[in-house]
Amino acid sequence: MMGRNRCILLGLLAGLAVTGCNDGTAPVAQPSASSGTSVTASPAPSATPVPAGARSISEETDDFLFEYAYPAEAGNIPELAKLLDSRLTRQRDRLAAQAVEGREAARDNGFPYNKYSIETLWERVADIPGYLSMSAEISSYTGGAHGNFGFDSLVWDKEQAIALEPEAMFTSPEALDAALKEPLCEDLQVERAKRRGEEYQADSGGMFDECVALADTTILLGSGGGKKFDRIGVQIGPYVAGPWAEGTYEFTFPVTEKVLEAVTEPYKDAFAKP
Repeated sequence: MMGRNRCILLGLLAGLAVTGCNDGTAPVAQPSASSGTSVTASPAPSATPVPAGARSISEETDDFLFEYAYPAEAGNIPELAKLLDSRLTRQRDRLAAQAVEGREAARDNGFPYNKYSIETLWERVADIPGYLSMSAEISSYTGGAHGNFGFDSLVWDKEQAIALEPEAMFTSPEALDAALKEPLCEDLQVERAKRRGEEYQADSGGMFDECVALADTTILLGSGGGKKFDRIGVQIGPYVAGPWAEGTYEFTFPVTEKVLEAVTEPYKDAFAKP
């Protein structure tokens, strides 16, 4: 389910031209962050090898399916691995509790129970001097007609040993929004027209016809040169820019002078134009 939404990540990693989820009660096994591990309830399939430092968890019970993974670049930073492991535990425990409630509700109302699930896949976006940028794709099902899909992101400040929201590296979310608004709106309308056909009228006042604020998206910081952040990814989940059937919208933009002006002083050296 994760593979269908990686265009933006590939663009950020490869340096090509332009084209939200932290979560309880049963314990989960906690392998060392220094070794890749696969955990399953029953029956145990053959383990999939993962690089040293990476972590991959898969647990399936009668009530739920839980999967969580992060790459070696994160696992080899002890403080970051601890943070991601704490998110893993909270997310798994919350899913287990929701699944119990879901099964009881199904029984009480006389309808079949469909197993709940959540899958979170963290991947590296950019590993530059001083910072590690990561993104997560999150798919879940907790009842209803279909599942849900969303994104998450963070930037690890290696010197300060803290996790940052990408927006925290700018003077304000509004400043970043202003720097990206014009190209984002233009590309969004072009992509909507491709998906909806010639009859689509931009800015017609419809629910999914207006531009999207960055506050309703997930921001990724990428690097084509491997030394500075020189591109910004924007991921838009279902029901934000369009109906469920249209899926997600994902764009990549180069860092421009406007973007550089919006970067807050402590992080100026981490950004550059491509």
